[in-house]
Amino acid sequence: MTVMEAVETPTKNASRWVQLALGLIAMMAISSPQYVWTLFVKPFQTTTGATLAGIQVTFSLLIVLQTWLSPLQGWLVDRFGARFLITLGCLLSGLGWILSSKISSLTGLYLTYGLFCGVGTGIVYVGIVGLMLKWFPDRRGFATGVVAAGYGFGAIVTTFPIDTMMKASGYQSTLLTFGIILGGVGALAGLFMRQPPEDGSHSTLPVSATEGDYVSAKDMLKTPVFWLLFVMMTMMSTGGLMVISQFAPFMRDFGVADVMIFGMAALPFALTIDRITNGLTRPFFGWVSDNIGRENTMFIAFALEAVAVFVMLSFRDNALMFALMSGVVFFGWGEIFSLFPSTLTDTFGAKNATTKYGFLYMAQGIGSVLGGPVAASLHESSGSWDPVFTTIIVMDALTALLAFFVLKPMRAKYLKRAM
Repeated sequence: MTVMEAVETPTKNASRWVQLALGLIAMMAISSPQYVWTLFVKPFQTTTGATLAGIQVTFSLLIVLQTWLSPLQGWLVDRFGARFLITLGCLLSGLGWILSSKISSLTGLYLTYGLFCGVGTGIVYVGIVGLMLKWFPDRRGFATGVVAAGYGFGAIVTTFPIDTMMKASGYQSTLLTFGIILGGVGALAGLFMRQPPEDGSHSTLPVSATEGDYVSAKDMLKTPVFWLLFVMMTMMSTGGLMVISQFAPFMRDFGVADVMIFGMAALPFALTIDRITNGLTRPFFGWVSDNIGRENTMFIAFALEAVAVFVMLSFRDNALMFALMSGVVFFGWGEIFSLFPSTLTDTFGAKNATTKYGFLYMAQGIGSVLGGPVAASLHESSGSWDPVFTTIIVMDALTALLAFFVLKPMRAKYLKRAM
């Protein structure tokens, strides 16, 4: 190694940590439209005169546009560059809040908060995950886990300031102010993001040691490995979103929502724990998978969630145990956003990784549509939450078994054939 090479290599390696930090900031900046939506439901309902169901369509629209357009959004990022698209996505997300502060009709709400925030956050999410998959071929699980955690943790930083400003200045001023701040911060981070060097000098391992040969998105869609990953992510998304969408009704029906735990009602206590564990699990299990393998980690994490859901149901009358187990449930669920993209890119290559992950990320969109309605239907038809918990346990356990006994040998065989 020459002196110049010895000097350049640490610089290039250090630059990817800067990219990771920028990705984390941008993810935090676009998380609020989803995670603090609930604070704006009542004010929007008052302003528009719409029904609650009509207002909630906005949230569904945001999630659908964020996830179901992800293949197109990923292709745009790969085609026109991460810097431009991530910056644009952050600006669109902020603009959605700015414009929604001026609306007076339900249609206006759909076309601002739903459309702009949905498209903007979708571009940023798949764009940053795809970029980290390229920057960290040797630590994909950890890197994607960090930025995915940012999407969940961002709302922890903004929830209380937004709530405070709404009470002091009203929701319209709050949307306008935070739309400018969050859109600006995210866009500023996006302006400094870039693609990794093509010579692979940003990694401590050669690309050939961390992934299979390059496969196009079109050819990827023809493989059983991809569709098994898609089915597994759909099941995990659906089960997790069953818990998220119905968590408050669970606790209220079990009579533990208002039980005091350490001076706090059980429901907000549990939600606080859940938000923290749902963020921490992404880099943690991503790091674990970098060291012991993706499928082995999936088996451990998904089985952990299945056991935690069973224990949570068994202790439904114990507010403290229910709350603590809910944290374990989210700890076993949130890592899907680091494990699945890492496994996908390990298998099909980093070239056009954003486009390819866009197709897999659609599974989250299906889970968001199925999770709430399916859980509600099971409860209404049976008059009990037991079928909902049983469904979640079965899907978690089945996905854990599929990861270890089906995906692991299938992917090994595919990679061996592709070499």
